[in-house]
Formats: sequence, structure tokens, C-alpha cells
Amino acid sequence: MAFFGGRPAMISSSTGAMALLMLTLVKDHGLQYLLAASVLTGVFQILAGYLQLGSLMRYVSRSVVTGFVNALAILIFMAQLPELTHVSWHVYALTATGLGIIYLFPYLNKTIPSPLVCIIVLTAISLWLHLDVRTVGDMGKLPDSLPQFLLPDVPLTLHTLIIILPYSAGLAVVGLLESMMTATIVDDMTDTGSDKNRECKAQGIANMCTALIGGMAGCAMIGQSVINVKSGGRGRLSTLTAGVVLLCLILFLRPWVSQIPMAALVAVMIMVSIGTFSWRSIANLRTYPLSTSVVMLATVAVVLATHNLAFGVLTGVLIASLNFATKVARFMAVTSTQQDGTRTYVVTGQVFFASVDRFSRQFDLREAVEHVVIDVTHAHFWDITAVSALDRIVIKLRGAGARVEVSGMNDATRTLVDRFAVHDKPAHRHKRLSGH
Repeated sequence: MAFFGGRPAMISSSTGAMALLMLTLVKDHGLQYLLAASVLTGVFQILAGYLQLGSLMRYVSRSVVTGFVNALAILIFMAQLPELTHVSWHVYALTATGLGIIYLFPYLNKTIPSPLVCIIVLTAISLWLHLDVRTVGDMGKLPDSLPQFLLPDVPLTLHTLIIILPYSAGLAVVGLLESMMTATIVDDMTDTGSDKNRECKAQGIANMCTALIGGMAGCAMIGQSVINVKSGGRGRLSTLTAGVVLLCLILFLRPWVSQIPMAALVAVMIMVSIGTFSWRSIANLRTYPLSTSVVMLATVAVVLATHNLAFGVLTGVLIASLNFATKVARFMAVTSTQQDGTRTYVVTGQVFFASVDRFSRQFDLREAVEHVVIDVTHAHFWDITAVSALDRIVIKLRGAGARVEVSGMNDATRTLVDRFAVHDKPAHRHKRLSGH
């Protein structure tokens, strides 16, 4: 990711959101199918990059991003609670000391990242005082060798593809969605732009390579990315360093890493959760429009309920889209005037699936008039639903004996009407003239 990624300073690895989608596959078919699914996930993500799907992030509203950030901050904090329950007072003392170091050390020195100082100091205190607290080594065995190249041991058949395809598609979507959201957050934090489509391709390459050395598909990690940026990381070197240092720590400093107290990591992650949460969004609940607040709160609620960031983002985007469609539909209006036996309807605004009902109700389809003019000079028809509504109105008015004229269509509306409308098709005119 350091070499191919489109968002410098962002950290990618295996994540909980991705792991959640893999549980059933591993349970039912085993690890080898997971590796095969990870390879296919990478293929999908590379295709997404070439199809410019990263550009779809512009359709994610600011309220969805805020909800995503807040939900993530809450999840990060909640994940630390098991390490702070049913423990001795030493854990609370170490955690409080760690938070003090994290927030106060920058006043003494801003060159050395305070979270790193926190981890080193708390580890030293724990070893010096022989404190009986949980350590990294208690969480599981750390690897002691480099990964080896291997191909997934699965049959290359259509049946295998059918098994892994749904999982790979889901992993690709969730991975890209979480990465694009994280990239947007890092963009804001650094006041710089990023190439989302390049990020899609890079993640695909990384996931394919990772699967070939026995790893699971991953995506951007917002917690680590925030720590990196807050610690001064801005370029690709910080991303590369994060991976290289982690590898060195595991391989060469494993005995020391295993002695790090979990309280030190809890302190760091609490700092991340506090720094990630958008505290201004709480005050903005009173000043922002209700629809905007609903989108943000819905995103947070769904993420907390499902523990899946992708579900929350999709929910927020859906609600935001419905709100937007509803608001735009309100700007559509139809006025009518009658003069010398001619009824003129002037349509203004956007006519699409959300406004067609209001559009249709403005026409008196039983009025006995000789000539009806529907002026759409100041209107735009966006979809087939709008064209179908226009069809119904014209056909019913003609059925009532009126001569109907639709005028003022712009080029885009005319193209849509010519392709999909039936009221001016020769077959329909023949039926009308024949009395059918």
C-alpha cells in the first residue's frame, strides 16, 4: 500500500469489518477457501479502480461521514471496556498514567510521538514493579517466522467460484467502502487530496499478494491511520515504516512486545476514540437541519447495532438520498391558465420519480377544452417514470377530445421522450384515429 496506494499516510491491514464477513466461509469450508476468496476480492477491487468506482465517494454526504466517524469512535472505546472491567487497580493506574503521558508529553517534545512514549514508559513501569496485569503475550501467540508463499489449496472449478463469489463481492464492497471513508477522513485531517481510484487498485493488489502468503483480505484501518497522522505521518514513508516496524517487532523483539501491558494500548486507543469523535456534531444537532441530524444519528445507530461500518454508511447514504429527492421534488410546480379555448399548463422544476405524483395531480383530465398546451420550457424530465406520467396525461387528455401539444422540451428531455414515450408513436396515433 505504501508504494501503490492513493492516500499517503493511511494504514491498511486486516480489520474487524472484513473478518465479520469471513466467519461463515471459514466455518463451512475452511481456511483455504478464505485465501481463494481473498484473491478474488483483490481482482474485484482492481476492476473497481479501473471502472472509476472510487469517484462514487462524492455521493457520500458530510453527515454520513460524521456519523461514520462518531460510530467508529464509540466502537473503539467500547472495545477497550473488557480490558477495564474486573481488573485490579493497577490497570486503572497504568491507563490514567498513559493518558497523562499522551496528552502532556507533546508540551515537552513534539518530535517523538507521545503514544510511543506511553507504551515504552508503561512497559518499563510494569516490568520494574512486576505488576500482575494482562499483557500482549496473554492475548495469543505471536508468529516467530516470515510467512511463506503458497497457492490456495482449492479445486479450480465452477463450484469453487460459486462458493467464494458472494463472499468476495461482499469483502470487496466493504473493504473499498471503509477505505474510501477513511481516506476522506485523512484528507480532512491533512488538508490534502487523494486518488480514490488508485487506492482501489492498490488495495486489490495488496489483498491478492496477502492471500498468497497466507493472510486474509484487509482494508484501511482508521484507528491506526489517525494515530499515524496525529503522530506527524504525512507521506508514504510512514505507511511503509508502520509495516516494517511491525514485522521487526514481531520477528526480532517478540519477547519484549509480549511484555507490553494491555493498559498501555487501552490508553492509546482511548486517545484515538476521543480524537476521532466529532464533538462539534453534538452542538450542531441544534443548529443543523433535522434531516441532516437524522442521517448522522441513523448512521451511528446502525453501526452500533450491527458492529458493521459498511451497513451504517449504506443506511446513511440511503436516507440522505431520500431526503435529497424529497427536497428537490418540492421545487416542482405546475401553473395553468385558460384563454380562447386553450388551456396552458406551465411546468417548472424537476420531474422525476419523487415528483410525478404531484405533477400528475395538477392536470384536470376531465376538463372539456379543445386545445391543451403543456409548456416544459422551465422543466427537466429525468427518468422513465416522468416520461410515463407525461404519457398518461397526454393520452387521457386526447381521450377526452383535446388536441394536446407539448412544447419547450430541452435536448435531454426530448431525447428521453423520443426514446421512451408512446403518446407520439405512430402505432398509438393510428389506434387513437381509428377510435380505439
